[in-house]
Amino acid sequence: MPSPTQRRRHGHRRRIPRTLLSLTPLAAVAALLAPSPAVQAAVAPAAVRAAVPATIPLTVKNDSRRAEPVYLYNLGTELSTGRQGWADAGGTFHPWPAGGPVPTPAPDASIPGPAAGQSLTIRMPKFSGRVYFSYGRKLVFQVATGGLVQPAVQNPSDPNRDILFNWSEYTLNDAGLWINSTQVDMFSAPYAVGVKRPDGGVATTGHLRPGGYRGFFDALRGQPGGWAGLIRTRSDGTLLRALAPGHGIEAGALPGDVMAGYIDRVWARYASSTLTVTPFADRPSVVYYGRVSGDTMNFTDGSGAVVTSFRKPDSDSVFGCHKLLDAPNDQVRGPISRTLCAGYNRSTLLTNPHQPDTSAAGFYQDAVTNHYSRKVHAQMADGKAYGFAFDDVGAQESLVHDADPRQAFLTLDPLD
Repeated sequence: MPSPTQRRRHGHRRRIPRTLLSLTPLAAVAALLAPSPAVQAAVAPAAVRAAVPATIPLTVKNDSRRAEPVYLYNLGTELSTGRQGWADAGGTFHPWPAGGPVPTPAPDASIPGPAAGQSLTIRMPKFSGRVYFSYGRKLVFQVATGGLVQPAVQNPSDPNRDILFNWSEYTLNDAGLWINSTQVDMFSAPYAVGVKRPDGGVATTGHLRPGGYRGFFDALRGQPGGWAGLIRTRSDGTLLRALAPGHGIEAGALPGDVMAGYIDRVWARYASSTLTVTPFADRPSVVYYGRVSGDTMNFTDGSGAVVTSFRKPDSDSVFGCHKLLDAPNDQVRGPISRTLCAGYNRSTLLTNPHQPDTSAAGFYQDAVTNHYSRKVHAQMADGKAYGFAFDDVGAQESLVHDADPRQAFLTLDPLD
């Protein structure tokens, strides 16, 4: 499985600049969208790479018990060429047309999905992308100069804001399949993903506990401090989603200083003591030492040389694992940043000066924490989720992988 440093090239998700209509250009997220399986593919043994066919079947099962029609979309980057486009039900690639400065409607890439209680099998090509699904209405996609623009439901003028939909992210390449269930941007229509292995076994993740969908929203409503503001409903009362907290801050739905109390305490603690970060589980000799000086936390290596520094983050930087906690895909700053990001979101930086802390029993115990992620994990059947961008630190992510995948699965679960 890809390392956490590699994994977070996905945009499950540092936020990036929005184009007109506040939609995300797919061209801009393409480099982030591969669960850095793309990096591992470059060094995968030839014998493994040769085993992966050009397309594999994806079976979508509709267990939602909803009567509305379902629409599927398979959008992403064709890995052999780097072109942006979509795949039809047979797995054939279609590039997006060139866009201009003003977004225009994209070609209809929808695939009619299975009715309630039914299944449909389509083909997945070697893509780094997303499989979207929507209930009742087709999603609105457009093309612009930067490529495809995608939904940004924190924007009240987004044309998809009243549609019940969700997506899974995946990479299928010569090193295999990585496919996930993600809540990094929002918690919405529930689903699970799976992959069939050569021995016939199936690895799956993403299912909620019985009653977990309503249970999550009920728990979020009951959380003091403005967290209920993340919930979005349609005018007919349909629960649509809860925004992830970073998007909630952007939309004015969550106080911008919601994590400030914890951040202040961390800053005070490490002004007089040392935070030790060992970012690579397989390289325990690589250790960095953090100390706060003024508005900066400096990290040194074993020789005492400063290797990177972070300014005091704000809540949005913590939730998005970006801005003041930017995590480039390198071997020093990125690994330290994703460790800090996990520690802030899980509120373990004060209880354990040796990070990363991988003991889930100690996560989210502070009164000031990422309550959204805490409540997402609490409702997952296997406890795994992508409640924030670096939730794979300590292997808490909802991701399945196989180097020789025979079939993928996407199960649309009940909204109860």
